[in-house]
Amino acid sequence: MAEIKADEISSVILSEIEGYEKRLDVAKEGTVIQVGDGVSIIYGLDYAMMGEIIEFSSGFLGYVLNLEEDTAGVVILGLENSVKEGDKARCTGRIMEVLVGEALLGRVVNGIGEPVDGKGPITTPHRRHIEEKAPSIVARMPVCEPLQTGIKAIDSMIPIGRGQRELIISDRSLGKTAIVVDTILNQKEEDVFCIYVAIGQKQSNVASVVDILEKNGAMEYTTVISATANSPAPLQYLAPYTGCCMGEYFRDTGRHSLVIYDDLSKHAQAYRQMSLLLRRPPGREAYPGDIFYLHSRLLERAAKYNEVNNGGSLTALPIIETQAGDISAYIPTNVISITDGQIYLEADLFYGGIRPAINVGLSVSRVGSAAQIKAMKKVAGRLRLDLAQYRELAAFAQFSSDLDKATLAQITRGERMTEILKQEQYKPMSVAKQVMIIEAGVEGFLDSIPKEKVRDFEKGFFKFMDEKYPEIEKEIKETKDLSDDLKERLDKAILEFKEEFEKR
Repeated sequence: MAEIKADEISSVILSEIEGYEKRLDVAKEGTVIQVGDGVSIIYGLDYAMMGEIIEFSSGFLGYVLNLEEDTAGVVILGLENSVKEGDKARCTGRIMEVLVGEALLGRVVNGIGEPVDGKGPITTPHRRHIEEKAPSIVARMPVCEPLQTGIKAIDSMIPIGRGQRELIISDRSLGKTAIVVDTILNQKEEDVFCIYVAIGQKQSNVASVVDILEKNGAMEYTTVISATANSPAPLQYLAPYTGCCMGEYFRDTGRHSLVIYDDLSKHAQAYRQMSLLLRRPPGREAYPGDIFYLHSRLLERAAKYNEVNNGGSLTALPIIETQAGDISAYIPTNVISITDGQIYLEADLFYGGIRPAINVGLSVSRVGSAAQIKAMKKVAGRLRLDLAQYRELAAFAQFSSDLDKATLAQITRGERMTEILKQEQYKPMSVAKQVMIIEAGVEGFLDSIPKEKVRDFEKGFFKFMDEKYPEIEKEIKETKDLSDDLKERLDKAILEFKEEFEKR
């Protein structure tokens, strides 16, 4: 019997190791055994990963959403009839990722970042996975920097800070999209990069939003992600995550970004459609059990980084559409519990001519005055109080003909403040101008002006200030404060214009 020598064994092992070519073969093939409604079941993809990109023999791509013992549930990122039973499908080893960076500014892309505006391909070296972990608590800092929307009612009473998540909620056609478009327009000189994600919208609506942004020069700092109603459900499902990682690119490079999800009700419906087709167990309202996680993992990625992490921020403005004002439905309550406050638009106010139709009683910002400049803090506190007292008395006053002097004064003040907060669509206002007109209201300068002339007073007042006292607005902008001396000069200017206005 031959003797086994240890040195011979070790030399054989070493030569085998040297000759071993290190490679990871993840390109495993499977076969499509079932397909329909944009969802395919593939047998044999043993090495598939959740969220992996799958390539079909037809050239189309898929996205792994379900992993079972023998099969993988893959949603098709293309036309429903692009994949047939019997087609081959192979793993690519790549988790779903999209292009990010400055090259996407001014472009309209689909749910996975591919251009759909006819302006040619997008070239950028930067890519990101669409699913990323939310920043840790240690990496964050409290929201303290305002994100000015240019809308008086929001900036004064429901302030939004950079890094915040503020929900906009109402029934259809009450001005939700108008608010977010105004907010984008107002970022022109604010160094905030905007991503507008349209989920399940009509193509004509998305086209009109792009047109407004282009006319106002806002597309220079904006990317529009269009996953319209005729897009496949998988693209509608992926669109918000695509938008989020585009915003994260700016946040992680120390800059500020704003992502608008319009709207997450349709996003949830797209996910429900895919989940039911993948035979996941339905829960309340037929939504799958992980519907809360769908939105929480998206919205938790909005954050204000601390200085150690470059101090960038990602602000999220999700939109939810309610049915008949029911904010206690499943998806609205889920998103309300995730966000840092909500702006509630009311049909009665909208049809009563109060636009934006913000119900100040039901709307709240959990960041509060931390996201306001000092000048706004000084004038806005009394504004909220005046409006609260007015709402309380207005209901009571309609049943009574004779009112005492104090009650009448409060109703008069409330009516004037309500008029001040009305604003034309797509005309955002600088925070300094907001401070000036709110100061005129809370100090009682408008009490003697007829209610129907308050809007004319506002227009004339701004023109007067631009011509005679432009330094007041400039000083509020620069100092972000309303010092006693500046307040005195502003009050004198308001009084001067009021006397001039009453002579007309």
